Amino acid sequence: MLEHIVGLVRIQANRTSRALIGIAAFWASISAGSGYAGTEDDDFLAAREAFQRGDIARLDAVAPRLMQYPLAGYVTYWQLRSRLQNSQQSDIDAFVAQQGDTLLSQRARIDWLKQLGQRRDWPALLRELAQSTADDVELACYVLQARRARGDHGVAADARPLWFQGIVQPDSCTPVFETMIGTGELSETDIWARVRLALDSGNLTLAKSLQTFLPATKRIEPKQLDAIVRNPQRYLESRALSVKSHAQRELALFATVRLAQTLPAVAANKLERFEARLAPQDRAYVWNQIGLAAALRHRPEALDWFKRGGFTATDRQLGWRARAALRDADWSGVEQAIDAMGERERGLPVWRYWKGRALLAQGKIAEGNAMLAALSVEHHFYAQLASEELGPGLSALPTIYPLSLEEIAAVEQLPSIQRALKFYQLGLRYEGALEWRWATRGLDDRKLLAAAEVAKRANWLDRAIDSADRTQSLHDFNLRYPMPYRDVVTTYARQLALDEAWIYGLVRQESRFAVDARSSAGARGLMQIMPATARTLARRLGLSAGHDQIATIDTNITLGTYYLRHLLDTLDQQPLLATAGYNAGPGRARGWRAEKPLEGAIYAETIPFNETRDYVRKVMSNTMYYSRLIGQQFVTLKQRLGIVAAGVPNNE
Repeated sequence: MLEHIVGLVRIQANRTSRALIGIAAFWASISAGSGYAGTEDDDFLAAREAFQRGDIARLDAVAPRLMQYPLAGYVTYWQLRSRLQNSQQSDIDAFVAQQGDTLLSQRARIDWLKQLGQRRDWPALLRELAQSTADDVELACYVLQARRARGDHGVAADARPLWFQGIVQPDSCTPVFETMIGTGELSETDIWARVRLALDSGNLTLAKSLQTFLPATKRIEPKQLDAIVRNPQRYLESRALSVKSHAQRELALFATVRLAQTLPAVAANKLERFEARLAPQDRAYVWNQIGLAAALRHRPEALDWFKRGGFTATDRQLGWRARAALRDADWSGVEQAIDAMGERERGLPVWRYWKGRALLAQGKIAEGNAMLAALSVEHHFYAQLASEELGPGLSALPTIYPLSLEEIAAVEQLPSIQRALKFYQLGLRYEGALEWRWATRGLDDRKLLAAAEVAKRANWLDRAIDSADRTQSLHDFNLRYPMPYRDVVTTYARQLALDEAWIYGLVRQESRFAVDARSSAGARGLMQIMPATARTLARRLGLSAGHDQIATIDTNITLGTYYLRHLLDTLDQQPLLATAGYNAGPGRARGWRAEKPLEGAIYAETIPFNETRDYVRKVMSNTMYYSRLIGQQFVTLKQRLGIVAAGVPNNE
């Protein structure tokens, strides 16, 4: 059977490739006949490169040729940005007046405010601050410095949230923190709290640097942290292990948490040796950390360790406590963990859904149904599941709002939309997306749909999806879930006996239909194929998959769908497992199974990788919408997720 499929794939791939080459040649001949040399585009790209390289002379030389160019404002901005240290307020005011309410004006204001901060011109900074709405930590700390200089007594309260972070903050924050430590507004206990946050984040550099704020006799020696990173178990087995001083306690807790990441049972055993000498809050902290590490590895002891930590835990720890309870079918435990979360966290769709399920499982029918009913009117994975819990009825997709040509044209002519489209034409997708987001901020549903239609007509489908996804009351699911390259997708779906809706659901999540999409890891094309995987698959299919061919539409879909078929065949014929395997690898997808059959939704919820868990939810949700748009026979999401058969979990 597989050999027959391979033969069909080879034939179709060759046919489609020839067709695509012919189309490409046709458009190339049209472009060649137009006589357009693209000199202004070339000049703009040269100016951009000159700015990025710091070649200001080259930038200034090119700039006069671009005064009438659609993106001329960017050239002027680059020139201004290059001379910001020597600029005056009048230069910024003139630029902002010229650009109006644009993304570039906002950028220029932020750049200038930071420059004022570097100059310590606090009166000017506070005076100009009202013109900016940026959420920028570096700028926020300059503002705190300015307020401190003005004698504002509320600085400490506003600065404390910036202190309690396990990441390095911008240099502009350092004077604020140093002053607060000097005045006692940040205590020694606060310093140790941030040390722990840094260690929890794996940021040893920050943890070491924070030692300078502590008295010399109370500091952790950097080499001790390095030794624990190399071998935490050896540190805990040392006869000299002590928890008398604050530094010794932090080292012991760090070693225990570090060991728990690979050997949670061993870490729990080591903790029992000295936990009686810890303060209650430290015991709670470390047991919850061990519980978290165990839950991420699907260890059956995770719930017991969480219980020893109590509910004084972070939202992340409580989330994994709830997930551990789900795998254990402990619905009361699920409810308790969710109730202990912060208000914002427990208001997320994920926890509203599982709280509703937990209530139903405990016989609290009216309360559970009310929670699920409120969730079911939304449009996402958990809303779909919530709707199915309430009954088998097939709800209709929202009525598509009919756009007029005038509405589309009005949005298309917005200057920021025109700039975004120009960036897209130049292949500068990131810059274009920033302009697009600026252009569509605050638009009502009608204008968002018009913007989505403009993007669709320009074949910029990721922007079409982004805009259509953000509507609140009026919806167009054809814009949210486009189906380009239908002939190619349908062909391979039929040949490989794959669900066309599932393929589209996966491609939408992988690339948003950007043919030239490339991930930071090197995955390419519509289905984001890694080069090494492409070469392996190409050899099996007898195809050529050179570096430039991987991203072509036909080759990418050929290889991606063949790999999906392979995953489906090796992962119990379950799209849920195959989807997880496509993102994280088939070995991990197998290892995340439980020792007993598991509801597919619970398997998906307890995937330990944040990226893969989100990926699986979105692909399966996308599949439901595509199935409706294609006109397939209705299958519930719960049926698609299925029951994951028992396996041998990889929890150690």
